[in-house]
Amino acid sequence: MLVLLPPSETKRAGGDGPPLDLAALSHPELDPVRKALVDELVELADDVPAARAALGLSERQSDEIERNASLWTSPTAPAITRYTGVLYDALDAGSLRGAAAGRARERLAVGSALFGLVHAGDPIPAYRLSAGSALPSGGTLAARWKPVLEPVLARLAAEQLVVDLRSGAYAQLARVPGAVTVNVLAERPDGSRSVVSHHNKSHKGGLARLLVSSRAEPADAAAVARIARRAGHVVERSGDHLDLVLPA
Repeated sequence: MLVLLPPSETKRAGGDGPPLDLAALSHPELDPVRKALVDELVELADDVPAARAALGLSERQSDEIERNASLWTSPTAPAITRYTGVLYDALDAGSLRGAAAGRARERLAVGSALFGLVHAGDPIPAYRLSAGSALPSGGTLAARWKPVLEPVLARLAAEQLVVDLRSGAYAQLARVPGAVTVNVLAERPDGSRSVVSHHNKSHKGGLARLLVSSRAEPADAAAVARIARRAGHVVERSGDHLDLVLPA
């Protein structure tokens, strides 16, 4: 099983790994796009106003541009520790021990606007690039990534179950055929429901933790639902799609 996570806008600074080496990342067929994007971000960082506009940054976020300027020279850290925020707090991969920690390294991957797809242990620097960023070179990031990333994801999906927890913008970078998808819904006392927005990431992070903590090797959406139900979640399944239903 592969659990595909969204990245976070925020990244943990620093790291104790060597500078970025694309050869150290999984899926070398993605390297040409990775290199082109890294080079473009480094060059863009020389023009601070243009970088702010392209990346959607405020004047207070100049440190994000400085990070991009040093993408080839700054230290790296494993992807699973680089990303921060609500989802990664709920996942809390650093607290996993023993076999569960090993399963996290094997089962977790992140869809990235800059690197396409990185697995938990892939060493990456801190960076700033979002799926919706509009770089000066033109075209969308989806247009760059789909031709090379979709075949990689299709191959992975043919080998194992993929649970796709990415948000909409990152899911648009490349589709995963047959993936299990998940929504988080809030149910009011009158039975009406709405999509959870504020706590959505937290619950998906918690689900990811359940999936890497479990010794089970789920083969389909029904098996994923059973893991979540055993943990006390209310889960409804429709084909390959799951709804986690929470009280409003």
